[in-house]
Amino acid sequence: MKIWKLYEKSVNLIAELMGRIGWLLLLYCMFFGVVDVFLRYVLNSPSLWISTTVQVAMVFMACVGGVYAYNADAFVKLDLFYANFSPRKKALCDLVTVILTLAFLAVVIWKGMDAALLSVKMNQMTPTSVPIPVYPMKIFIPIAAVVMLLVVIKKIIQDIIILVTEKKTSPIHQ
Repeated sequence: MKIWKLYEKSVNLIAELMGRIGWLLLLYCMFFGVVDVFLRYVLNSPSLWISTTVQVAMVFMACVGGVYAYNADAFVKLDLFYANFSPRKKALCDLVTVILTLAFLAVVIWKGMDAALLSVKMNQMTPTSVPIPVYPMKIFIPIAAVVMLLVVIKKIIQDIIILVTEKKTSPIHQ
């Protein structure tokens, strides 16, 4: 049980860290989005690099935000039915639907690694006037999918514990 608590605590810590990184990326996107609009429409001097870096930051934000949201149970569910389920039925429903999640993550990790390795091999850059490396972003996508897989495994074990004991071992945020 100590190993489980350590695993659960580690996954929660990583997800929380990714959430904070997402928060910083959101501030970056907001600030430079406003700066880009100001430069383009007020000073009539568009930036060559801001829009590209904001797009890359949004990809990173989606990766870290997805992990954080899934760990915090913040993803949208069909609450019309789900909210009225008992904890046991919710756990069973989650275990049935997690099969699709695992299949999706397997494809993202598999194809994401292929794309990342190819991007590194080609030293891929953005096709803009200010070339920015693409491979860090492509490397991060499968890494985030692996972290998401760790969160999914944690949720699977929690659901199994609920099915067996009818109670959660520990909430994410107390």
